[in-house]
Amino acid sequence: MRRISKLTRVAVGVASLALAATACGGTSSENGDSGGSKDDLGVAIAYDIGGKGDQSFNDAAFAGLAKAKDEFGFKTADVEPTEGETDADKEQRLASLARQGYNPVIGVGFAYGPAMEAVAAKYPDTTFGIVDSVVEGENVASLVFAEEQASYLAGVAAAKATKSNTVGFVGGVDIPLIHKFQAGYEQGVKDTDPKVKVISQYLTQTAEEGGFSSPDKGKAAAEGQIEKGADVIYQAAGLSGQGVIEAAAKAKVWAIGVDSDQYNQEALAGYKDYILTSALKDVGGAVYTLTKSVQDGKPLTGTQVFDLKVNGVGLSDSNPKMAEIPGLKEAVDEAKKGIIDGTIKVNTE
Repeated sequence: MRRISKLTRVAVGVASLALAATACGGTSSENGDSGGSKDDLGVAIAYDIGGKGDQSFNDAAFAGLAKAKDEFGFKTADVEPTEGETDADKEQRLASLARQGYNPVIGVGFAYGPAMEAVAAKYPDTTFGIVDSVVEGENVASLVFAEEQASYLAGVAAAKATKSNTVGFVGGVDIPLIHKFQAGYEQGVKDTDPKVKVISQYLTQTAEEGGFSSPDKGKAAAEGQIEKGADVIYQAAGLSGQGVIEAAAKAKVWAIGVDSDQYNQEALAGYKDYILTSALKDVGGAVYTLTKSVQDGKPLTGTQVFDLKVNGVGLSDSNPKMAEIPGLKEAVDEAKKGIIDGTIKVNTE
């Protein structure tokens, strides 16, 4: 039976680390050998759609790589995706990194699932990691998160912050992973104040249409929700979420960020006064934790769950204006306690 474990230690919070440049690994079409080199180079990550600079999901993964590089002093690689790439392209990228001697090799995003399943079997001495998907393999760690729990807390905050009794949700792509964000958020809103209306929409049906990489689409969606009265909008849309935040700031309503603490992201500094909070997902902590396990000679494998109990997800409190909203902090703290002790069961769809 596939081993499923839950991390018992607190995931390392690294999403707010300053982002620094690292070397990029190449790709190759050659066939792989039996495994990694005797002297592993260090961790390598292959980015999801949107790449580095999304101020969200991919940048959080890079922060984990940067922390591991600083702590262990080894070589690292981070590789960008290409537009319109196939699973074969992803296989080639992962195989090249393994062949060069990187260990672990981490695919950032569920899109790497088929490619990782194929490549991991060819490199049994290399530990592979995949974020947001479960891949079977003796040398694969599936790094998954309880996004619905963080989103529930975001919903609680939104219900407390709204003055119009209308809030919004913008999802990048209409897929099961993003449904978890929507479900948790809508439940958190309704459990806090049933009178609050939630307007939810998705930017695209497929990732290839740009749902995670088109700020203009996010901006247009947010503007439409604001016209309908939404004064708090939560986005789970990757790079597209920057457009949501821009639209919210322009209209002087609240935005809720995702994955990283977007209030503290330099590229979003001009909008920070309107970023109420962010639903955190410690992708960086997962990258670091897997890397450390390999470095310690005890590589993690199987499904690793990052939830509220291990601080793998959460809600940021960087914006001091949160404290000015009556009852918000108390409601969020109470909801977090309920989720952890099991009295609140959060929906995933």
